[in-house]
Amino acid sequence: MPVPGNGEAVTRRTEAEVGAGAGSEVAAEIQAEARTDESPASALSRGVVALFAVACAAAVANVYFSQPLLVTIGHDLGMSPALVGSVVTLTHVGYGLGLFFLVPLGDMADRRRLVVAQLLLLVLALAVVAAARTAAVLLVGMAATGLLAVVTQTLVAFAASLAPPAARGRVVGLVTSGVVIGILLARTASGLMADLAGWRSVYLASASLTALLALTLYRVLPRPTGVSPTALRYGQLLRSTVTLFVRERLLRIRALFGLLIFAAFSTLWSSVALPLSEAPYFMSHGAIGALGLIGVVGALAATVAGRLNDRGLSRRTTGIALLLLAASWLPLAFTRSSLWALAVGVILLDLAVQAVHVTNQTLIHALHPDAGSRLIGGYMVFYSVGSATGAIAATSLYTVVGWGAVCALGAAFSCLGLVLWVCTRHSDLR
Repeated sequence: MPVPGNGEAVTRRTEAEVGAGAGSEVAAEIQAEARTDESPASALSRGVVALFAVACAAAVANVYFSQPLLVTIGHDLGMSPALVGSVVTLTHVGYGLGLFFLVPLGDMADRRRLVVAQLLLLVLALAVVAAARTAAVLLVGMAATGLLAVVTQTLVAFAASLAPPAARGRVVGLVTSGVVIGILLARTASGLMADLAGWRSVYLASASLTALLALTLYRVLPRPTGVSPTALRYGQLLRSTVTLFVRERLLRIRALFGLLIFAAFSTLWSSVALPLSEAPYFMSHGAIGALGLIGVVGALAATVAGRLNDRGLSRRTTGIALLLLAASWLPLAFTRSSLWALAVGVILLDLAVQAVHVTNQTLIHALHPDAGSRLIGGYMVFYSVGSATGAIAATSLYTVVGWGAVCALGAAFSCLGLVLWVCTRHSDLR
């Protein structure tokens, strides 16, 4: 089924819902907000789309920079192992809070100004981290960094709203590739920079890049045409985010897909360093970090998924990607005996995860383009839950049982996604 994309279709749908629902609060709110989603194609040239992708990569990387630096940071600031571990936890907690409390602001504020403001505040948070001389200051800076890094999702929603309906999948695919590349390369970049100039240089460099991006985006980002912010107050905006999940079955199903695929993604990437640092490989942190370069191949290939969505092949794309995701764990199971098997598994897994992720975001944004920030922010909360679940379960299993159990866990998450697809593929869900 083709993906609905224009404002006229959304308006017709909303009017029907209001007539049938006889006073549904959220339907009335959305009807009051309804506006055209069409923008001139010229607003999103290739250069602007590439800038969106770069900004997304730079922003989301801040959430992952600290992971290879924990030991060094702990020694420098005299932090206990437990306290050092809370650096990652607080960053992700901040990110999760930002998804719910900050991303929806994109539906009530000028997204161009909101993006620039969040980036400038992110510069301040990164400067606090770089200058931290005590554990307390560091932890506050890390939490603020995670909170403000959700500008990534504001950018995704902004790009989707600017794209013509017929090209929305392609644009979302390209911008989302930037997100994935930022996640995959963050650890590699931070490890190399820390070796050369210390861990503080990582955050100073990121602050400088973020400031440059804020200036560039302010000058380059187009002003949305035919789009007006919602009249909802902030409290109503947050309530409507929850109510959209209650009303929209497609959103709930696609959010579950997101949870499962990112649980599988996190199962691999949170634990793969463990077997590689042991016999027979004994790989260095730098070598392990370079594995992210292989994952980028899969992430870039997944941009094809956006084009398939534009052709109305969302259901088929999801099914094929989930099959590849489940199959990726077979070569990954041979990681201890073959780096080639690991490489094949990484490429398949990243390709599959990003294909489903791009499809999810394209479909849910088309439900209510006027509520795009709320939809994507709410969906990404499930991404965070899945990522946390996979990371905790995988590292715990590896310690107790070993790599085989980790692969079985990842395969289980993947197969659950495939079962969900089979159970919903004959419904009206795309």
